[in-house]
Amino acid sequence: NVTILPHCIVTSFRQRYVLGDSAMHQMAQSSVFLSGMGALGVEIAKNIALAGVKAVTLHDTKLCETWDLGCNFFIRRDDVLSQRKRVEAVCPRVSELNPYVQVDMSACPLDDNIDLSFLRKYQCVILTESSLSLQKRVNKFCHSQQPPIRFISSDAYGICVRVFCDFGEAFEVSDPTGEEPKEIFIQSITQDNSGVVTCIDNQPHGLQTGQSVIFREINGMEELNGTTRQVSVLSSHSFEIGDTSHFQPYAHGGFFVMVKTPQMYKFETLEQQLSDPQVLIPDLSKPEAPLHIHAAMLALDAFQEKHGRLPNIGCLEDAEALLKLTEEIPVNAELVRCLSKTARGTLPPLAAAVGGIASQEVLKAITGKFGPLQQWFYLDALEVVRPLQSLSAEEFFPRGDRYDGLRACIGESMLLDLHKLRVFMVGCGAIGCEMLKNFALLGVGLAKNSGEVSNSCFILSIRVHHRPRPYRKSTTAAEATHDINPDLQIDAHLNKVCPATESIYSDSFYSSLDVVVTALDNVEARRYVDSRCVCNQRPLLDSGTMGTKGHTEIIVPYLTESYNSHRDPPEEEIPFCTLKSFPSVIEHTIQWARDKFESSFFHKPSMYNSFWQTQVSAEAVLQRMQLGESMEGAFQVVKLLSRRPSHWEQCVIIARLKFEKYFKRKALQLLHSFPLDTRLKDGSLFWQSPKRPPTPTEFDLKDPLHFTFIVSAARLFAEIYNIPFSEKDLSEDAVSKILSDVEIPEYRPSEKCIETDETAKKPDQIKMPLSSEEEREAIAQLEQAISADEALRMSHLQFEKDNDSNGHIDFVTSASSLRARMYSIEPADRLKTKRIAGKIIPAIATATAAVSGLVALELIKVVGGYGFESFKNCFFNLAIPVMVLSETALVKRTVIRNNISFTIWDCWTIFGHEDFTLSDFMNAVREKYTIEPTMVVHGVKMLYVPVMPGHSKRLKLTMQKLIKPSVDRRYVDLTVSFAPEADGDEDLPGPPVRYFFSPDGKAP
Repeated sequence: NVTILPHCIVTSFRQRYVLGDSAMHQMAQSSVFLSGMGALGVEIAKNIALAGVKAVTLHDTKLCETWDLGCNFFIRRDDVLSQRKRVEAVCPRVSELNPYVQVDMSACPLDDNIDLSFLRKYQCVILTESSLSLQKRVNKFCHSQQPPIRFISSDAYGICVRVFCDFGEAFEVSDPTGEEPKEIFIQSITQDNSGVVTCIDNQPHGLQTGQSVIFREINGMEELNGTTRQVSVLSSHSFEIGDTSHFQPYAHGGFFVMVKTPQMYKFETLEQQLSDPQVLIPDLSKPEAPLHIHAAMLALDAFQEKHGRLPNIGCLEDAEALLKLTEEIPVNAELVRCLSKTARGTLPPLAAAVGGIASQEVLKAITGKFGPLQQWFYLDALEVVRPLQSLSAEEFFPRGDRYDGLRACIGESMLLDLHKLRVFMVGCGAIGCEMLKNFALLGVGLAKNSGEVSNSCFILSIRVHHRPRPYRKSTTAAEATHDINPDLQIDAHLNKVCPATESIYSDSFYSSLDVVVTALDNVEARRYVDSRCVCNQRPLLDSGTMGTKGHTEIIVPYLTESYNSHRDPPEEEIPFCTLKSFPSVIEHTIQWARDKFESSFFHKPSMYNSFWQTQVSAEAVLQRMQLGESMEGAFQVVKLLSRRPSHWEQCVIIARLKFEKYFKRKALQLLHSFPLDTRLKDGSLFWQSPKRPPTPTEFDLKDPLHFTFIVSAARLFAEIYNIPFSEKDLSEDAVSKILSDVEIPEYRPSEKCIETDETAKKPDQIKMPLSSEEEREAIAQLEQAISADEALRMSHLQFEKDNDSNGHIDFVTSASSLRARMYSIEPADRLKTKRIAGKIIPAIATATAAVSGLVALELIKVVGGYGFESFKNCFFNLAIPVMVLSETALVKRTVIRNNISFTIWDCWTIFGHEDFTLSDFMNAVREKYTIEPTMVVHGVKMLYVPVMPGHSKRLKLTMQKLIKPSVDRRYVDLTVSFAPEADGDEDLPGPPVRYFFSPDGKAP
């Protein structure tokens, strides 16, 4: 099922969901030239290799130095000792990332005298670590070519980074946003000049004036069908489309889809942009910052040109000289001085973040997909280094080790704090592996048992030599991280972090940590880890991506709100009646097909097996059935037994009957219950948008979709019933021979009620009585099974989206497409079906690199104990592109009364002893916190509620007897309410009260 090229699948299957086949195809035909193999260059090289370009040439002339070990994750100690060139060390390791990308290297000097004609064979040229004069010369050459060579330059100097893009004077973008257009159903269209379209149920259309839409399936005003109209927005749910006065009156139905029209972008050269730059503003609290960084970095370019070097580390004279070069431009003097002192250094997380952003621009340049950066992006890490400026200059001086570049930015003391850090990272997928790379470069966790990694998710940058043997992701990630920094101490865990493993990841475990980092792909897991961090007052650094979008959230004890302090709106569920009878969009048919898979191949076999696990013997069940006794679950089991196939041919017949039921009889029944001319009480037609009338499907084995459904369904039935089959059995000839003798019972309409209420929930399964024939068949099957002991076992199938040979996606795709045809819905291809049915989160290496870098920057602030104003959350969408840095949410304080208040981070404590009673506990709370406790609850158990009968007697019972702690339990967290200030008011909530069973806090 490879539709473009094999490596489009191999490199990043999830990336195809982000870029699409057309863009992947363009990348597979494109060549890139990348100069500079420092911290930033190697990040870009990694990302574009993972993306799957056809070829990349890596250029660099420098030798490996000890310094490089702390900022270039592809350089090893042996490379430094052997004095290899950086490009020679990096090239084979970039090639390992993706064997389908041709990686070449060049070590020829690239200077102001070189003939640039060799660049004509590349579609995109990226420069890092290049002088401004060379950047201008190369950019001028690229801009002048026909077609122009896309040019990107990017630099990272200490605390400041920049990206510049020039894609020519006329760069066409096929899809500026990457958002998938939605089908919006129409309520009405006026017959007027200009006609007004109103969306059904005031549904927001999300359009902007000037965009175009195409109309489909309109009844009445059929002249609009298939036409494209430019819109003029009136409100969030209505817009004008021009003259409709000469059209037929609108009757009902129809929908529109936004048309993605190509957009042209014009770029100026680097020379033109230097004096009047177009900049992206990432931090709205500092709108002037990009222009200040622009001026400061241009001054740095001028300093290098004048002195032939970068400013010396921590040198005040060089800092003032650099500041003097900016005196004609208003600029932040603190920024300039910090840039000067750190320019020789490297912040690996900052390089990772800008590397992800620059890499995304490379992909845009090659594919023409997503809106390009126009034309500068600047970012600084001033908040990271500002609190460190009071340290002595010696803190930042080189010491001849791998951390010299980092030391130049954050100093020796912060380095040592990072070395001692104990980090628990939950999740080891794409983000997790990028995070580990940053930790290795930062030297996080060099002390024994400092770093721990848990969970077993997918590793994006797993090496080829790891694949032949079985592996767990967290252990493989740990091994790969040791290659980057052999001194790192990592303990790879394979346990799931959840309530069931709290004996492993206990409060004591969390209390031993300095920080928790999540690299998870679902909300519930985040909420759970967050709750554990709040309970144990531990900082949490959270991040996530979805395609080109990414977010980071920094949670610091006593300063910020937690992840659970806010909740996204719940995901809108598809109404039961829509799924069952009235699908209108392809998502409905895909979910229906997935539900059918779960019901037939997982839930029913699981229920069947559970039934037999609860029975003494099959003989006993048989006796009770023959006596007509009722048993829990027996109805479903008897039904499965009566219809149980015993050989492959019967599985094919079952699949054929399912086809008849799903795609023909269902349509016939709906049209019987609701003929096409059915009208509602208000006189409107029943079958109008969003309801689509079905068309019965006549079975045709020559139709590939029909054949795929029969074969995939038959093999799944064979697997759950443990019936063998061969590849020959799956052939068209073999299946056709079986089906030629199948008799399809005549359809007879039913008078059962069909649910049309969208608010109705799925009803419990109605246990229809079995016919006497079915009962006899079930008893016969059971008698046969008792001797063979085979029919009493079924295999349940867990839906597995990533194995294309198991038939799971074949079944869901064919079933969904057949149902879509039946309802005149545009079917989805296999890839889209797989994404929706498998709930796959689109992923791309560029966004992953960006979020991990941003999180690692915040980690430094957490380690330094920085103030609230220093921390930044981030949301970005690299497709548009947009990046928004914002302050974290300040923790809210709840006032109980007078001067007594608490936050989510507070936990009051009471220490007891073996004879400590509930009355003692309440007295202790009253005395320690000067407020009257009124109610005590442990979990869901009410220990003391004054109005409850008999609860007053509990005051004399010991806490141990009331709570019955486990042997190793040191304490419990209790919910305590307090007396209101005035009679009649409700009791006041308070923070958790942690009760220790012994005076020293040890287990009783």
